[in-house]
Formats: sequence, C-alpha cells, structure tokens
Amino acid sequence: MTDRGDSPEPPFSELLPLVPQGGAGGRIQGPWTARLLDQLLRYLPVLLMSVLAALSWWLVKNTPVPGGAQAVAPLRHEPDYTMRGFAVVSYGAGGQLRSRLEGDVMQHFPDTDTIEVEGVRLRAVDETGRVTLGSARQALSNGDATQVRLTGGARVVREPGPGEGPGARIEIRGEFLELFTETERVRSHLPVTMLTGRGELRAGSLDYNHLDRIGQLSGRVTGELRPTP
Repeated sequence: MTDRGDSPEPPFSELLPLVPQGGAGGRIQGPWTARLLDQLLRYLPVLLMSVLAALSWWLVKNTPVPGGAQAVAPLRHEPDYTMRGFAVVSYGAGGQLRSRLEGDVMQHFPDTDTIEVEGVRLRAVDETGRVTLGSARQALSNGDATQVRLTGGARVVREPGPGEGPGARIEIRGEFLELFTETERVRSHLPVTMLTGRGELRAGSLDYNHLDRIGQLSGRVTGELRPTP
C-alpha cells in the first residue's frame, strides 16, 4: 500500500530522464518529444537563415541576365561602314597634324580594325615638321594610319626637312610598299626604284630607315649615282 499522504508519481516515471538544473539542485522531468521540440525551437533561426542563404545563391546562379545569356558571335571580316571621298585626320598631343589619309572609297573592318582604301593619298608629318607623302591605287591601313601597305603603282616621297636642301628628297616607287609613318621606315619584298638627290637605284627588295639614313637593297641592284660635290 502507498501512503496517501505522499504525492503520487506520474505514470511511467521510470521512463522519464532526469535533467540536472542549476540553482535549485533539483530535477526536471519531461517527455523526449518536448525536449526535441525545445531543441528545434532553439536552432530554428539558424536553420532558416541557412535555407535563405542557399535559396539566394541558387537564384543568383539561375536567374538569366538580360542580354548576357547569348554567346557573342565572332566577328566576320565584313565592313561595318563604307565612305566615299573621305579623309581621316589624326593629331598629336599638342594639336599638331600628324597624318591625313584620304581616298576615293574606304571600308572599315571591325574584326581587325583596319581600313581598306581605293585611290589612297597619305600625308604624314613628324615632330620636326618633315613631310612624307604616299599614294597608290589601293591601300591597307591600321586605325591610326601609322602602318600603311600601298599596292598598285605605289609611291612614297620623303620631302626635305627644315634646314635640308633639295638633295635630301627621297622618292621610292614600286608595286608594293609598306610605310611606317611614326618610325619613317619603308620596306618592300618586291622590286623597287629609289630616287635620291644623287641618282637612281633599282633593287629586288628594300628596307629603308630614314631616321638612320640607312637603306638595305637586296636582289639584283643596279643604278646610277652622281659623285658628291
């Protein structure tokens, strides 16, 4: 028999775990489902933040960007514009004229940033004021006209600079001439004719640097030179 004066124990008390509690030194008993629910409620904010972070990452990775989903098609060698009776002028940092490229018809190709010209005429001026002229039936130039390939009746003339006499004039003719306006260099892998103040030279190829006044003639070289006074 159980003394009725004592408080009755709850049913299945032997299955309830004993949880220590500070302060009172006693015990708190509770079903395991209540303990599990209490743990879930404690970590619920952390779980929600983790789920939101994962959802945000998934949205960023899978949301299409307007205009960015399509692959950029490679540029084809086709002109993006054509001009007739044109002139392209470039200036230096101080506003002085550096080059003027003009012709009958011009086509610009964006894939290589090059210009093809028919009936080309070129005028370039260096820092000292010396002028270089070029002309041909056709030309291929880079965007700023610092490198120009002349084909078909090509002609390049280097006018005398300030303080130079008429004998400093140099003219080069050929079916192909490649002109570098910034370094004042002319070269060709085809036969050329070179006219100077002293006479005329003909060669199978040419590499001429006007800054150094050095020209390399290759192949069969012929010509007539007058003696220096």
